[in-house]
Amino acid sequence: MASARTLVEGLLKKAGVTIGGDRPQDIVVHDERLFNRVIRYGTLGLGEAYMDGWWDANSVDAFIHKVLTAHLDKEIEINLASFITIAKAFFINLQSRSLATRVAREHYDLSTKLYTAFLDPHNQYTCGYFKDTDDLNVAQEQKLDLICKKLKLKAGDRVLDIGCGWGGFAKYAAERYGVSVVGITLSKEQLEYAKEFTKGLDVELCLQDYRDLDGTFDKILSCGMFEHVGVKNYRKYFEVANRCLKDDGLFLLHTIGNNCSVRAANPWIDKYIFPGGMLPSVAQIGEAVEGLFVMEDWHNFGAYYDKTLMAWFRNFDSAWPKLREDYDERFYRMWKYYLLSCAGAFRARHMELWQIVLSKNGVPGGYRSVH
Repeated sequence: MASARTLVEGLLKKAGVTIGGDRPQDIVVHDERLFNRVIRYGTLGLGEAYMDGWWDANSVDAFIHKVLTAHLDKEIEINLASFITIAKAFFINLQSRSLATRVAREHYDLSTKLYTAFLDPHNQYTCGYFKDTDDLNVAQEQKLDLICKKLKLKAGDRVLDIGCGWGGFAKYAAERYGVSVVGITLSKEQLEYAKEFTKGLDVELCLQDYRDLDGTFDKILSCGMFEHVGVKNYRKYFEVANRCLKDDGLFLLHTIGNNCSVRAANPWIDKYIFPGGMLPSVAQIGEAVEGLFVMEDWHNFGAYYDKTLMAWFRNFDSAWPKLREDYDERFYRMWKYYLLSCAGAFRARHMELWQIVLSKNGVPGGYRSVH
């Protein structure tokens, strides 16, 4: 029977990856236990082994890009970690009211010092719009303006921001377009920062679950929050949005998307980065909005997430000498792996980024797309 190392080396060869090579995608193995760990626990084992220093890559993003382009994740899809993750998602609503706050506590409530160290001045923790630019700050401002234009914002509009983050959109839209914004989040750290960030503007922010939303709005935005809703709650989510949107209003959904329908997240991402998260597919979104909304526009610029994540990592890496006062080396390796592996995944077109514009009854005469 072939050894674990022989099996893994054979898989890596399919992806053009060599152990001990000098190309960007090549890796160095520091602990031979890596091979059994990967076979037994799949992507979870690979990520944890990186955190533990068992292996390194000349370029993590290049390695993941090669691995996913060769679909090696499918070769080790059946393993103990994936079985447990899928089973939990099947039997439990991981994004129920009681569990929805977990990702806020464990991820978004990390210090604002961490996030402001690598994000842009608008604190955008979602994909930038790198049209005709390589500058993260410009790309994020272009993304914000793209959202405002797609929503056809005009002075006096009342806008709902579901998952308002650190208040970047609320501040931008209130200042540049003269709208009033109501934003909700489940993160206490985000809320505290966002209230100060938007001070003096026509912005109201609160700690609230989307299921408790009420009132009516001219426009609704959900940017980078839908990934935490979960397939068992998609229909409820869109029912709430439908209830809160005026009959002639527009709803923009900005979300990472999956090319296939799944019911659970990558086990490593679920355990260490976004607990309870999962990425929707075209089919899942389509089923959830049926009878509630008219799909006016579907824009995919997922390739820009590669550039976004690489820029975030460069900023994070540069800021690490100051951040290490609060975090240890394992945290550094965890965040490095998170940012760079996701960059490689987007480069491989393993994931997408969608901006979807929805209306309740169809825009009379048709909706004019903005790109």
